Amino acid sequence: MNPALSVLEQTFGYDSFRGQQHEIIQHVIDGGDAVVLMPTGAGKSLCYQIPSIVRDGTGVVISPLIALMQDQVDALTAVGVRAAFLNSTQDAAEQARVEQAYLAGELDLLYVAPERLSQEQTKRFLSNGRIALFAIDEAHCVSQWGHDFRPDYLALSELADRWPDVPRIALTATATEATHKDITARLQLGRARHFVSDFDRPNIQYRIVSKNEPRKQLLDFIRAEHAGDAGIVYALSRKSVEQTAEFLGSHGVTALAYHAGMDSASRARTQSRFLREDGVVVVATIAFGMGIDKPDVRFVAHIDLPKAVEGYYQETGRAGRDGQPSTAWLTYGLQDVVQQRRMIDSSPGDLAHRRRMSAHLDAMLALCETLECRRVNLLAYFGQTSAPCGNCDTCLDPVTGWDGTVAAQKLLSTVVRLQRERGQRFGAGQLIDILRGKETPRTLQHGHERLATWGIGQELGEQQWRGVVRQLLAKGMLAVNDDGYGTLVTTEASAAVLAGSESVMLRAEPEKATRSRATKAAKKAAADLPESAASLFEQLRVWRAEQAREQSVPAYIVFGDATLRAVAVERPASETDLSTITGIGAKKLESYGAMLLEVVAAHPA
Repeated sequence: MNPALSVLEQTFGYDSFRGQQHEIIQHVIDGGDAVVLMPTGAGKSLCYQIPSIVRDGTGVVISPLIALMQDQVDALTAVGVRAAFLNSTQDAAEQARVEQAYLAGELDLLYVAPERLSQEQTKRFLSNGRIALFAIDEAHCVSQWGHDFRPDYLALSELADRWPDVPRIALTATATEATHKDITARLQLGRARHFVSDFDRPNIQYRIVSKNEPRKQLLDFIRAEHAGDAGIVYALSRKSVEQTAEFLGSHGVTALAYHAGMDSASRARTQSRFLREDGVVVVATIAFGMGIDKPDVRFVAHIDLPKAVEGYYQETGRAGRDGQPSTAWLTYGLQDVVQQRRMIDSSPGDLAHRRRMSAHLDAMLALCETLECRRVNLLAYFGQTSAPCGNCDTCLDPVTGWDGTVAAQKLLSTVVRLQRERGQRFGAGQLIDILRGKETPRTLQHGHERLATWGIGQELGEQQWRGVVRQLLAKGMLAVNDDGYGTLVTTEASAAVLAGSESVMLRAEPEKATRSRATKAAKKAAADLPESAASLFEQLRVWRAEQAREQSVPAYIVFGDATLRAVAVERPASETDLSTITGIGAKKLESYGAMLLEVVAAHPA
């Protein structure tokens, strides 16, 4: 049998490779370099784990995730792979034990952080052993174009010079063409083969809703669709993270905060509970989630607009790694656009940097404002063409567009008149009050009822007008002034609209947010087990939780939900039957086979 396939079956318990896995693995086994772009949940880890086992020596994995190395090593040890890590969490005795195992050729994989590998002492140590390959995980970190730049990754270009005969494989879950090129150049992988997988994650349902009391919207979403499920909620600021976690917790959701301002012990506790307990929701900044292999995250929510499509795609990809139906939910509004534009304008970077940030934001806004399939728009960003998916909000509840030219002219004219006639600039709220003829202390104080545009926009409600402002900002026909107050000004593109030479098509703004029919589709897909199998599945989950607690490891390291579902459906009666189920390799059969069969036998058919 092919050595790679043998390891896949005997060690990891899978009977076939997925997508390009086999081609990548064989290429690296044969000594070739590779750059691998593959979405989260598609099996990137096997692309370096199997070659590390098959080739002579130890596979050295460079990972930026010190906090997760223990779990990654635990998962490998559980299937019989000889794995270890070296990082600052270990005492001198433990580091010495690992170093000795490496030098003696007793390790298949060794995980190290880029900061450690950049030290000359570490390089000399590695030179005294036999290296099977170098795997550079989360390779987008090497790129200044990437959304998580790590300077220590730059030193990894030295690997090619120091170990020219050792194959290198760089892997990331997301990369635009610019980031892809940057990774290749910075890591000196010009001669590497490039493997770019299909970026589609069909089990994830993308939903974007108008922002209106986002914490309440989030709570309603969780209660209606994901009660008791594990999930991740992303917010931009630490304050928002803490307030959202507290709000969810006060309404019965097990929610924990995670951000860089917390001490390392608190972050470690949050991460541990998320990995080891069922139904925990982590509210976090983007500092959380990279490298977490938890397969049963059922939703990822954003209550603030992400800065770029690349980051959004990778964050949402942390949902549904097990292939089961999951939701990517985002609430987005006018203030998000104003805030992001203001952050770009005040950025300390040079003009080129601000232009890159603006381009990233424009792509994110295009995804939010599209009238077409979200997935088509998202995949197009990565250069992939696709057909409408039938499983996003715009497919399930089609959105209509409308000719907003007159509305845009009314709004822009108000901005121009305020500035030219009175030397005044205001934010969206005051402009909308003027257009709707709303008498407030502020409009009366400034005499705005005497403006020619006073009350000419009563045909639209406040929420609809906010949608007009938001979309004009997104289209670059309106801009945020750099005065620090969020006031709005016209742009060069405004002139054509005011002159009537350019029409403006806008996305229809719902007066009231409605729950998508997508909810029913997701729930129906999730409830696909027969009643007897569903009951056994829950019993198997209880047994798994007990095993995980005893071993102090995350539940998915014992078995993933997909494996337990297969056991519940097939009801194996012998270890031979068990060995045919995906996810049960030789080591796990030896460790858990008898206990699994007892649970099945004790449960009535």
